[in-house]
Amino acid sequence: MKVNPQINTPSATVEIFKTNVDNQQLANKIVADFKQLYPEYRINFDLEDCDKILRIESYTGIDILGILNYGSLNNLEINLIDY
Repeated sequence: MKVNPQINTPSATVEIFKTNVDNQQLANKIVADFKQLYPEYRINFDLEDCDKILRIESYTGIDILGILNYGSLNNLEINLIDY
């Protein structure tokens, strides 16, 4: 866990993924699935964005390969955005 030395509190890791999720019902299912697999993650979608953004935040690290594999196993495009 990273600690911000100026205020001595843990800092979160955030990863942003581009997806092909195009409806709220599917987004809700994916969030529910990820919450079951990774209960410590904060997860949300921005379906208004042209990249249909999946945003994941965690204080304990993010299983990027697990997220990408979930996409592959469910015929979804989920790709990490480098920033």
